[in-house]
Amino acid sequence: MSAADEAALPAREDAPVIGVLVSGQGSNLEAIFAAIARGELRARVGLVISSRPDAPALERAIRRGVATRVIVPKAYATRAEAGVALVAALRAAGCELVVLAGYKPILDAGVVRAFQWRILNVHPSLLPAFAGGMAPRPQAEALAAGVKISGCTVHFVTEAVDAGPILAQAAVPVRDDDTVDALAKRILAQEHRLLPWAIARVLAGHVRVDGRRVVGVDVETSGEQPESTVASHSGQ
Repeated sequence: MSAADEAALPAREDAPVIGVLVSGQGSNLEAIFAAIARGELRARVGLVISSRPDAPALERAIRRGVATRVIVPKAYATRAEAGVALVAALRAAGCELVVLAGYKPILDAGVVRAFQWRILNVHPSLLPAFAGGMAPRPQAEALAAGVKISGCTVHFVTEAVDAGPILAQAAVPVRDDDTVDALAKRILAQEHRLLPWAIARVLAGHVRVDGRRVVGVDVETSGEQPESTVASHSGQ
């Protein structure tokens, strides 16, 4: 992204508003900003909420003039109280969709119910394999298990951790000489492509949840899935 892009994203006041929850570096948040700037994602990030006051992702948002909040769940007496604070902040910002982009805490059920089928998460494995935990744990588990294909998943968030209906996946081959760090980096590159694409699909109304499955509702106009989601060689 250019310096001009970093200074200010295009003003799209009529675009759907999304809230992004973060806990760390914010590279997936950066990917969302970049997709918006390129015109690939019609959306506006209305609020970035971090579970940590020192998360570098906050600075990424501040540089673009995006509102930020720090809501530390452990600062509340219960997870439910933290959830109430999250819901209030997201609603006040007018968020239509919530995206977990490297968000570490487990959401309270009240948050999931308040935004039912309107919360997406990206996870660094091909769910349901190696569910639970943050990077680099799933990547380490994949290597330990000896799998030949790993990858990432974007799914709808439910009250069960990493168990919601799967919206999209990207396959990343595991190399014989892979380390956890090397595999994690290649998977992260696919997350950066897959997450904005998935967000765009949901905001455009091109998918619906049918039991455990997510199905397309407008195949002709919804756009093609990124090649990485169907071709396992893309992670090489």
